[in-house]
Amino acid sequence: MTPCKYLLALVLLTQCADALSSDEALLDEIVIVAGRRAVDTKDVAAAVSSVGRDAVTQQKIVTDALQSLVGVVVQQTTPGQGAAIIRGLKGSAILHLVDGMRLSNAMFRTAPTPWFALVPASSVERIEVLRGTPASLYGSEAVGGVVDSVSRLPVFNTDDLSWARNVVATFDSAELQRSIRATVDGGTHRLAASVSAEYLETGNRRTGSGERIAPSGYSAKAVRAVLSATPDSNDSWYIDLHYLEQPETPRIDELIPGFGQTEPSSDEFVFAPNRRIFAHAHRRHLSATDIEWQLDAAWQRIDDDRTTRDFGSEERLFEENRSDLYGITLNAARDSGAFNWIAGADLYYDEVSSTRSAQDINSESSRTLTPRFPDGSTISHAGLFVNSSVDINERHTVLFGLRYTDVSIDLPDGTKIDPGRMSGDLGWIFQVSEEVAFVANLGAGFRAPNIADLGTLGNRPGNRFNIPNTALGAESATHGDLGLRFRGDRWRAEVVAFAMRYTDRIVSISTGTATPDGRDIVQSVNAASSDLYGVEAGARLNLGERADVRLALNYTRGDQEVAGISEPADRVPPLNGRLEIGYALADHWYLKATLVGAARQDRLSSRDVSDARIDPDGTPGWTIAGVRASWASESGWETTLGVDNLLDKRYRVHGSGLDAPGRNLFLTVRRDW
Repeated sequence: MTPCKYLLALVLLTQCADALSSDEALLDEIVIVAGRRAVDTKDVAAAVSSVGRDAVTQQKIVTDALQSLVGVVVQQTTPGQGAAIIRGLKGSAILHLVDGMRLSNAMFRTAPTPWFALVPASSVERIEVLRGTPASLYGSEAVGGVVDSVSRLPVFNTDDLSWARNVVATFDSAELQRSIRATVDGGTHRLAASVSAEYLETGNRRTGSGERIAPSGYSAKAVRAVLSATPDSNDSWYIDLHYLEQPETPRIDELIPGFGQTEPSSDEFVFAPNRRIFAHAHRRHLSATDIEWQLDAAWQRIDDDRTTRDFGSEERLFEENRSDLYGITLNAARDSGAFNWIAGADLYYDEVSSTRSAQDINSESSRTLTPRFPDGSTISHAGLFVNSSVDINERHTVLFGLRYTDVSIDLPDGTKIDPGRMSGDLGWIFQVSEEVAFVANLGAGFRAPNIADLGTLGNRPGNRFNIPNTALGAESATHGDLGLRFRGDRWRAEVVAFAMRYTDRIVSISTGTATPDGRDIVQSVNAASSDLYGVEAGARLNLGERADVRLALNYTRGDQEVAGISEPADRVPPLNGRLEIGYALADHWYLKATLVGAARQDRLSSRDVSDARIDPDGTPGWTIAGVRASWASESGWETTLGVDNLLDKRYRVHGSGLDAPGRNLFLTVRRDW
């Protein structure tokens, strides 16, 4: 689909929406990520999008569900992992949260990162994405946006002991997926518990060419348990435990030749395992003065262990990399109608442990090597913030906030870095009419370097080898956006234009030397500045009593200067969009057709051109179509049968490490009772 057709579709849908009739009104949407508390989207100046539980549980990993959202492109370096690209930024420039607590840790890379895929899909109520720089609310790393997984809690409305159960099984042909997820809830309206488990196994991916890429299969297993209580309307608490492990996930872009390569970079490369453990305790209390207090404490452990062997090498490397992240936050908020505020403090402490050894594959003798990350490195974040909104009159609302974040980094060699600073943001909502609002935002934020920036030693994608640099400083970002929102009983639409100035960016620069096996030796330095700007548009409509339409369109353009050289920015997605049309046929059937596409991306940086994952002549444009049919019974059964990539198109999402799946026949069976 051409860019003009995308724009025409959006204009036609938004113009005709008011003339459409429906007996079913769209409900107001409540989000948390935009205010660190539950707020209606109409009271938020920032650009926010979300995806719900049903869409998440039908995906292999939670990041796959982000593909449907306005302003988000999902990149995959290898199956089993996924990374959101928001407004041209990714990795550690996007803050990742679970229930408001940091998932982003000291090992997060500036490149696409895999660990949001370690959130159990069965734990998710919805995923919220805030696009932009919410500098006062979240501090360091919330540069391009925030992704927050909001967990599902068991809820009952009776004093009698009640039960609720859910099972979802999925099979597909493109990746030979076999997965099952099951949840059991039990309790009363005052005390309830939930236990869920899931298992996923895939085979090698079949692309649109008909080829199965080997080895690209992986498996995952997860469990989740939560206990929640609501003693009265003013108090609630819960304790939540997550565990997800991918025992052995191959990094496919290292194992097959990329663009410009005749041989792969590695003979062996598996994450063995990727594992995440998460424990979270939450307490909410509404005081007699109508101040809502929230206290959260969490611990997260992420293991990023690897077994690798360079192409042709006789040494196999074993790595054990671990982050233990501890966090505590305290918020107080009050909603008094015309003046609302939230203030609080947060404290995080992250400790990294890392070891590496080499084994001769012939003699099996071993030796100890310098680890990937400095073993025993720590980072602490301590922040104080206030954020508020004021209704000036019936039409004008001003939102503003300030934050100070103190960051302390300690490396084992005695190096200490303290890149803390002030940050803030300002927003404005102008209610033009009952259905139309104009919104504007301005934010000034930063990203402190982490252990991955300062101390990484070892192989990187694109046949590179990274050496540490402990003299890095913080990155700075100034961000603004302007938008129009359309809000009727049966439809929602938005158009947002944004611009960002991102300075002192940390990038990998070649040292001009190479390792004995031919890898380019690079080092991270504060040597880049970027200008990113673009447009995001989305619409959701109920057409008549049975039909609904969803539309998303994203365009980002980036330019950067690296070491005095001007060029296009790295890994910026091309114009892309998505159109979904659903129709309820009779009482039990629902049909949906999907059209997804992206334009060609040939605005490449020198880093892109040398990246074996990206065609140096540019990533070709593509369009794919899919259809599905769902049948639901009154007894709680639901069956969905569909086909993605109906015409078996061979294509690659720009920046991904492998081609996307080809024609994919899938079946999902669900039972709720």
